[in-house]
Amino acid sequence: MDTLEAARLQMATSLGFHIVFACIGMVMPFFMIVAHYRWLKTGKQAYLDLTKAWQRGVAIFFVTGAVSGTMLSFELGLLWPGFMKHAGPIIGMPFSLEGAAFFVEAVAFGFYLYGWKKLRNKWFHWFTGLIIGVSGVASGILVVAANGWMNAPSGFVFEDGVFSQIDPVGALMNPAWFTQSLHMTLAAFASTGFAVAGIHAYQIWRGRKKEIHFFAFKIALLFGSIAALLQPISGDLSAKDVAERQPVKLAAMEAHYETMEGAPIFLGGIVDEETGTVSHKLELPGLLSFLAFGDFNAKVRGLNDFPKEEHPPIGITHYAFQVMVGLGSLMMLAALIYFWSLKKTKLHDKKFFWLFFTLMAPAGFLALEAGWTVTEVGRQPWIIHGIMRTSEAVTPVPGIQVTFFMYLAIYVVLATAIWWLMQRQIRVFNQETTIS
Repeated sequence: MDTLEAARLQMATSLGFHIVFACIGMVMPFFMIVAHYRWLKTGKQAYLDLTKAWQRGVAIFFVTGAVSGTMLSFELGLLWPGFMKHAGPIIGMPFSLEGAAFFVEAVAFGFYLYGWKKLRNKWFHWFTGLIIGVSGVASGILVVAANGWMNAPSGFVFEDGVFSQIDPVGALMNPAWFTQSLHMTLAAFASTGFAVAGIHAYQIWRGRKKEIHFFAFKIALLFGSIAALLQPISGDLSAKDVAERQPVKLAAMEAHYETMEGAPIFLGGIVDEETGTVSHKLELPGLLSFLAFGDFNAKVRGLNDFPKEEHPPIGITHYAFQVMVGLGSLMMLAALIYFWSLKKTKLHDKKFFWLFFTLMAPAGFLALEAGWTVTEVGRQPWIIHGIMRTSEAVTPVPGIQVTFFMYLAIYVVLATAIWWLMQRQIRVFNQETTIS
């Protein structure tokens, strides 16, 4: 493993770990304040118990997200000094604003955690919970805007290897920020919604505290289902943006080697990068042309139109894209089943119904990880698309292999601690919750 491979693996591991907790931190506060709202309206102790249980979960994930996010920030300088030297002054604004949003989120969380018996106005207390969620979403959007800049660099002039005429606002409002932010925000709500709903579905499947777990399941899955059904819209916008700005990434996503009009979408397929062929695939004629350009006969450029040194790892990109789309489609189906079950309430008495949603719990986060794999691996070999190669940005300092394994060990310890803490919280919740 050379320095470049070690640096990319370390960054991928850190991002893959952090993104889960970042998404939970963005979305869980909204679940919490819905339960809080119901307690304020009904006075039922069970809703207060649920609010405080979710509050403890938000606290655990908030701290974990802060730690892993800080580690990622250090890694940008540690692993990619060539990138930060040039990109830092350009995309410093979204990172600075993200820091401000995180600060607001932390202050609001302090008010919320310690305000139960100290804030006289109960609705102001509830409002601080809303601020946690809104600032968390804003923080996520700002970070994704910085990533969007890496895919669609703007806000500067690049001549003779020098960045000049820097416009931080232009960099922040880069051409990819909206589509990526929308897609990521919906993915956060869908993945967190299905994960939380799955945990409560498991409790119902096991016959524990059915009423309050059913209420929790409904809150989480309502958010998750709506996001899952809206996700194809954002996916379509993202695909059109990629087709225009990163055609080689689109070709890798679909494993298309030949340029053609009326290009089909491949379902499945095994990629042979040496021969440039894809076997065992199902073709849907013209659909890629339509999804990319709104015309069933539009020309889609294939990988063979681009120099091989500009090809991303095609197999990984294609398989990750297939996983993302497949799981996203399954989540859409699950969302429709859930909304149908609201009319066919007898389904709620069937154990297979709760088992199904239990098994759906990891689907969103698996799709999320696959989607980030498509975004990051599909951009290779560029760290700034069309401007700077990843190999040009990596640190020249040896020994990154050691830090990779050190970081990996830290993440294993953190993941184990979080698993234990969440198991403990669920056990305590099941013992203490009452229906009144």
